[in-house]
Amino acid sequence: MTRARRTPARRRSWGGTLPDLHAFIAGLPKAELHVHHVGSASPRIVSELAARHTDSKVPSDPEALADYFTFTDFAHFIDVYLSVVDLIRTPEDVRLLTYEIARDMARQQVRYAELTLTPFSSVIRRGIDEGAFMDAIEDARTAAEADFGTVLRWCFDIPGEAGLESAEQTVRLATTDKIRPEGLVSFGLGGPEIGVPRPQFKPYFDRAIAAGLHSVPHAGETTGPETVWSALTDLRAERIGHGTSSARDPKLLAHLAEHRIPLEVCPTSNIATRAVRTLDEHPLKEFVRAGVVVTVNSDDPPMFGTDLNNEYAVAARLLDLDERGLAALAKNAVEVSFLDGPGKAALAAEIDTYTAGWLAP
Repeated sequence: MTRARRTPARRRSWGGTLPDLHAFIAGLPKAELHVHHVGSASPRIVSELAARHTDSKVPSDPEALADYFTFTDFAHFIDVYLSVVDLIRTPEDVRLLTYEIARDMARQQVRYAELTLTPFSSVIRRGIDEGAFMDAIEDARTAAEADFGTVLRWCFDIPGEAGLESAEQTVRLATTDKIRPEGLVSFGLGGPEIGVPRPQFKPYFDRAIAAGLHSVPHAGETTGPETVWSALTDLRAERIGHGTSSARDPKLLAHLAEHRIPLEVCPTSNIATRAVRTLDEHPLKEFVRAGVVVTVNSDDPPMFGTDLNNEYAVAARLLDLDERGLAALAKNAVEVSFLDGPGKAALAAEIDTYTAGWLAP
């Protein structure tokens, strides 16, 4: 394995530019647990799809996309996100997007990712044949693992704003043996939280869990800690997407820490959608101080002008981490992922080997 330039094994503080630490992050093997399928479309792919589907309001000029992806609030982000969803119209679009996402992940040394897909948007709303949709993502998954070494698994999520019809269709696609894709491991709930109470989705999560899927809903991103509590009690969440407002409730933090229920933290996303005002106000440090297990993720990286490497750099600054601290953060994601046991052991060992080699005198 080729590794980047070695840096001394001494504690650093994020007081300035640290090219060595950035280089360490760039080569660090990683897992990502909170990243969206359509939201990971690079400007190149979005531009190609927009040029292919000229009736869309999404600009085909990559430079214009930077302005298009500047959000005033979470509701505006959802509007823009759905306009990009509308560009995915054929199985070929689905396959291209999925494979290219894996290519971008591999460049960042992402070895394993749980990619959140919203099949309701493509299969029910857009009308892509459900079998063709599943074939497209599975073909891209197996090709990406063979070509890049990046292992992809799926989370099917309910778009909460679409109501109970979307929940019924999503759980049907996730639990019907002849339809369900081999790479599916979890069941989620996304979209706006305001005006979309969690309890109404309990029967659908119960069905998904009974079918062997893990529960990973979004909660507490744009609403208060009561939404996180609801995700835990009503939806039996094993991990929480975002959970940003959990910091307001000490009892909730203690519960998350005691039961080792991880938060999938996405710092840059929270700033871009105005869920948190500034990075310095982000509650990541409070989560760690309370003993909550956290993972760092990119959410919708091109839309937010970030990637997973940048999110690790942000976490390093917020938490004052050195190389060992960053490696421990990377191993958090491996530990709480839904990768199988041998896969977890292998990836954790790779992280340890990389870190030891980097820090060797």
